Amino acid sequence: MTKLKTSLIWLAALSLIFQVAHAALPSAWFSNNGEMPTLAPMLDQSKPAVVNIATLSHIRVRNNPLMDDPFFRRFLNIPQQQQPRHRTKQSLGSGVIFDAKKGLVLTNSHVIQRADQITVSLTDGRSFQAELVGSDPATDVALIKIPAEDLTALTLANSDQLRVGDFVVAIGNPFGLGQTVTSGIVSALGRSGLGIEGYENFIQTDASINPGNSGGALVNLRGELVGINTAIFSPGQRAGNIGIGFAIPSNMVKQISDQLIEYGEVKRAYLGVQTQDITDELASAFNIPPGQGAVITSIQKGSAADEAGLQIGDVITSVDGQKLRSADSLRNTVGLLMVAQTINMDILRNGQNKTLKATVKEIKKQTQQAPVHPKLSGASFGDIEPGSPHYGKINGVVVYDVKRSSPAWNAGLKTNDIITSVNKGKVISLEDFKKRVRNNGTLLFNLTRNRRAMFLILR
Repeated sequence: MTKLKTSLIWLAALSLIFQVAHAALPSAWFSNNGEMPTLAPMLDQSKPAVVNIATLSHIRVRNNPLMDDPFFRRFLNIPQQQQPRHRTKQSLGSGVIFDAKKGLVLTNSHVIQRADQITVSLTDGRSFQAELVGSDPATDVALIKIPAEDLTALTLANSDQLRVGDFVVAIGNPFGLGQTVTSGIVSALGRSGLGIEGYENFIQTDASINPGNSGGALVNLRGELVGINTAIFSPGQRAGNIGIGFAIPSNMVKQISDQLIEYGEVKRAYLGVQTQDITDELASAFNIPPGQGAVITSIQKGSAADEAGLQIGDVITSVDGQKLRSADSLRNTVGLLMVAQTINMDILRNGQNKTLKATVKEIKKQTQQAPVHPKLSGASFGDIEPGSPHYGKINGVVVYDVKRSSPAWNAGLKTNDIITSVNKGKVISLEDFKKRVRNNGTLLFNLTRNRRAMFLILR
């Protein structure tokens, strides 16, 4: 009897534990009859909102330099007026239906970059040609539109409520295999300073994000969108996924998409300060904990910071109640604000806590759009913006825009390239750039692209 009673007690305890666990876990883990833990019910609702994106680009193939020599052209009997050759490039990625009624689809900017044709394929077999609504390479967010009905969209979650350890699921189209699903947890939040994008505030996850997953959905166990999958960390080009993937938070995506819908671009705000991180030495000097806030090193005259009364040496510790960890976090926070938005800044000045208000302004770009050289037609150039991560760190001019199929596009220039020298002469400003390219035949650019230096020849 004793053994029987003991067995019955254990069975009752196990039953109680199972019932408590069943009640505590999200319903997505269980099928309709509750017999088997599964994510299938949630995925059945979420997967139709994740689409495949295929792009087609026509890239001009540069001729061998010898083919430009008149002697060799005559020797080889090559016609003087030879049509430029092009090759076709195809790529695959993923997207997330953002607005079912309007046919709006979110994806990564790098997925549709330089695409002449964008095809969106749905899980029900339908395919549509998409048009570009707008793109923001600085955050790697793009918005496209398809003429489709009866679409399923994902609900956006509040990504600020995510915690390390939350379960997440990545849905995408890696390697063109069709939809795949991987699961994991949130392993870190607020990742920045990685050099992947201009403005970074990544969700880090160990859910596998593979080539083709870019632009796909990172969802919670309720099937709500918490992020857009965008990149992985890999120690080598062939190392593959090692469990460190990054996604753009849904709140950041919403801020960017709102501006893309309204303006077709992002009108970036700036405060008008240069800052640096609080090191251990600075923390000791200011008598504050290290690794918190950003100290102001310079203030632009007439800027929002100047008008708000900020001073050099002030330590900005939070913006609108959001604590700052570094100078990058301040730049990200301000760069994602709407122009003319008023913010409250908590600062530390001479050991005293203060709160100041500032109304952020739009970055005024001084750009050159008129072609200063035939090969540069179709591109606009400008000085490095105060809000750029390169401001004060590198000299040069930025390629702000390149029109498709223009001479600049065909020459190989890309949006966000930073040109640091022309024909081996350093470029300091837009005016300097204009002088160096004017009345020059062949142009040799030294430029920075995605934080990598390279040469580009324009003949």
